[in-house]
Amino acid sequence: MRPFAITSLLTSLAFLAQAEIKLPSIIGDNMVLQQKQANPIWGWDTPGAEVTVKFAGQTKTAKAGADGKWTVKLDAVPANAQPATISIQGTTAKEVKNVLVGEVWVCSGQSNMQWSVNGCWDADLEMATAKYPNIRLISVPQIGTQEPQQDFKGAWKECSPETVGPFTAVGYFYGRILHRMLDVPVGLINNAWGGSAAEAWVRRDVLENDARFKGLMADWVQREKDLETDKVRQDHEKAMADWNAKKDEADKAKQPFATRPPKGPQEILKGNARPGNIYNGVLLPTIGYGIKGVIWYQGETNAGRGYEYSYLFPLMIEHWRQEWKQGDFPFYWVQLADFMGEVSTPEESSWAELRESQTKTQAAIKNGGQAVIIDLGDSNDIHPKNKRDVAERLARHALVNDYGFKLPSRSPEYKSVAIEGSKAVVTLDNFGSSLRTVDVSEVKGFAICGEDRKWVWATAKIIGRDKVEVSAAEVAKPVAVRYAWANNPVCNLYSVDGLPVTPFRTDDFPMTTKPKE
Repeated sequence: MRPFAITSLLTSLAFLAQAEIKLPSIIGDNMVLQQKQANPIWGWDTPGAEVTVKFAGQTKTAKAGADGKWTVKLDAVPANAQPATISIQGTTAKEVKNVLVGEVWVCSGQSNMQWSVNGCWDADLEMATAKYPNIRLISVPQIGTQEPQQDFKGAWKECSPETVGPFTAVGYFYGRILHRMLDVPVGLINNAWGGSAAEAWVRRDVLENDARFKGLMADWVQREKDLETDKVRQDHEKAMADWNAKKDEADKAKQPFATRPPKGPQEILKGNARPGNIYNGVLLPTIGYGIKGVIWYQGETNAGRGYEYSYLFPLMIEHWRQEWKQGDFPFYWVQLADFMGEVSTPEESSWAELRESQTKTQAAIKNGGQAVIIDLGDSNDIHPKNKRDVAERLARHALVNDYGFKLPSRSPEYKSVAIEGSKAVVTLDNFGSSLRTVDVSEVKGFAICGEDRKWVWATAKIIGRDKVEVSAAEVAKPVAVRYAWANNPVCNLYSVDGLPVTPFRTDDFPMTTKPKE
């Protein structure tokens, strides 16, 4: 038996001490069940106890196993905005009240997904108008651990001006669009964790058993060993002593002292970057709950490892799908926004490479989609406050792919390039649309190079509905073109529907984030 399975068994047995029906927090009052699919309902009771679950005219039974866990699967039912009750009878009785049926989405990622409604633009108006009792919200606490967790502390709440403030802004705006367009209840599960690395969202043994992550895992094993040494402990004790001395001086002088105490060497072991930590502490307690899909906004923490992300991100998505056992559910993500200072000459960019890996993931998995926001960032703030437009671009994917609406949803993407003398003609896939510029008529954002691979800014113009002609006086024989290839590119090419062109490159030059052999 795997170590995490043993821990899961012990955790489950701990629930049995009270010899009564115990439900996980994800199954509780105000919850939303996913419409038109079977939904698991589970909990714990005395081993061997018979458990009966009644809902919407159906009755399901199960027997608690040796670990006390029981599971039933409710038959699929259509959307229903009329509050209903799930009745559960085992050793004791439970009722889950005010249950709706509609669309359920997981809102995941790092700080830009975690960024709350009360921190975005127009927060006062957004909160004051958030009167949507049929949108239901639940947040999972940030617990980083190598020990698999079966539950968390949280509860479903009706969306209101009083409850929406601390909730993910991207998630809320996304759910609000679906609620308005579909006219059905919407349940949103917020499990985002600021600063988190993608590998923390994957079960550790999955990474350990994949040769591609040998270096990553070896680094972590060494780091874990180093944190247990006497030197690390002594260094922390000295740092704490210094901090306490400075704090005492400030207190005696009656001066403010805002410096935080130094983090202990063990804090990193509970953090949001250690492989498996978030999977165990945050994701696992919700896995199996009936959902429609996932929206994801993450990548900043992995930006220095864009090459690795090209296979880590698709693996994470497929891993979640395998664990959830709901097939290839929709998974939509936000590409990194523009950030940091603009550059005077073209150069390499780790953020551009991470964006490319995100774009490639669309071809690597089924039922995926990317919201391009290269125009919505803030050079001085890694947390741009316009979350409404981000959510709307995500929602377009779901409305078209999952709900049958006819809307523009996908940003134009690079298709091919043809070299014609001193000019390069780039063809884009506009997905039924055509091209335009914004702000100024001149096309901005292109760079070009010759065989010397020295990049220069290019002159570009739209020719036809899907082509851009690119050239530069300094490059007589171009070999490659790049568009919006920078941390914070100056670029202005869009579809006529208002979706920005996806950053791209036509070359296959080695990525700067590819690990050295």
